[in-house]
Amino acid sequence: MFKNSPNPPHNPSPMFVVAPGIDVQTLLGHACESLASASVMASNFAASLEGSHRNMLLGIQQSIMLGELAVNRALDQIDPQES
Repeated sequence: MFKNSPNPPHNPSPMFVVAPGIDVQTLLGHACESLASASVMASNFAASLEGSHRNMLLGIQQSIMLGELAVNRALDQIDPQES
Protein backbone atom coordinates (compact mmCIF):
# COMPACT_ATOMS: atom_id res chain seq x y z
CA MET A 1 0.00 0.00 0.00
CA PHE A 2 1.35 3.46 -0.89
CA LYS A 3 1.37 6.12 1.79
CA ASN A 4 1.03 9.79 0.77
CA SER A 5 2.72 11.30 3.83
CA PRO A 6 6.26 10.57 5.05
CA ASN A 7 6.96 9.05 8.42
CA PRO A 8 7.26 11.60 11.24
CA PRO A 9 10.83 12.30 12.37
CA HIS A 10 12.18 9.91 14.99
CA ASN A 11 12.83 11.66 18.30
CA PRO A 12 14.79 9.40 20.67
CA SER A 13 13.67 9.34 24.27
CA PRO A 14 15.90 11.59 26.40
CA MET A 15 15.61 9.18 29.34
CA PHE A 16 18.95 7.53 28.54
CA VAL A 17 21.18 9.72 26.41
CA VAL A 18 24.95 9.67 25.99
CA ALA A 19 26.29 13.21 26.17
CA PRO A 20 27.26 14.28 22.64
CA GLY A 21 30.64 15.72 23.68
CA ILE A 22 32.07 12.49 25.12
CA ASP A 23 35.21 11.34 23.30
CA VAL A 24 35.51 7.92 21.67
CA GLN A 25 38.14 6.64 24.10
CA THR A 26 35.90 7.36 27.09
CA LEU A 27 32.90 5.73 25.40
CA LEU A 28 34.93 2.62 24.57
CA GLY A 29 36.28 2.50 28.13
CA HIS A 30 32.77 2.51 29.58
CA ALA A 31 31.63 -0.07 27.02
CA CYS A 32 34.55 -2.30 27.98
CA GLU A 33 33.72 -2.04 31.70
CA SER A 34 30.03 -2.77 31.03
CA LEU A 35 30.88 -5.81 28.91
CA ALA A 36 33.33 -7.09 31.55
CA SER A 37 30.62 -6.77 34.22
CA ALA A 38 28.05 -8.52 32.01
CA SER A 39 30.53 -11.33 31.35
CA VAL A 40 31.13 -11.88 35.08
CA MET A 41 27.39 -11.78 35.85
CA ALA A 42 26.63 -14.30 33.10
CA SER A 43 29.45 -16.58 34.21
CA ASN A 44 28.37 -16.46 37.86
CA PHE A 45 24.75 -17.12 36.92
CA ALA A 46 25.75 -20.01 34.64
CA ALA A 47 27.42 -21.66 37.64
CA SER A 48 23.99 -22.00 39.24
CA LEU A 49 22.45 -23.70 36.19
CA GLU A 50 22.72 -27.17 34.71
CA GLY A 51 22.39 -28.80 31.32
CA SER A 52 21.27 -26.94 28.23
CA HIS A 53 20.40 -23.76 30.14
CA ARG A 54 23.95 -23.58 31.46
CA ASN A 55 25.39 -24.25 28.01
CA MET A 56 23.21 -21.56 26.46
CA LEU A 57 24.23 -18.98 29.07
CA LEU A 58 27.91 -19.85 28.65
CA GLY A 59 27.48 -19.27 24.90
CA ILE A 60 25.97 -15.86 25.63
CA GLN A 61 28.84 -15.14 28.03
CA GLN A 62 31.33 -16.04 25.31
CA SER A 63 29.65 -13.61 22.90
CA ILE A 64 29.90 -10.89 25.55
CA MET A 65 33.57 -11.72 26.06
CA LEU A 66 34.24 -11.50 22.31
CA GLY A 67 32.61 -8.06 22.27
CA GLU A 68 34.83 -7.04 25.17
CA LEU A 69 37.92 -8.22 23.28
CA ALA A 70 36.89 -6.20 20.22
CA VAL A 71 36.39 -3.06 22.32
CA ASN A 72 39.77 -3.60 23.99
CA ARG A 73 41.42 -3.92 20.57
CA ALA A 74 39.78 -0.66 19.48
CA LEU A 75 41.06 1.03 22.65
CA ASP A 76 44.56 -0.30 21.95
CA GLN A 77 44.46 1.24 18.47
CA ILE A 78 43.35 4.61 19.85
CA ASP A 79 45.88 4.69 22.69
CA PRO A 80 48.54 1.97 22.30
CA GLN A 81 50.11 0.93 25.59
CA GLU A 82 53.84 0.31 25.73
CA SER A 83 54.76 -3.29 26.59
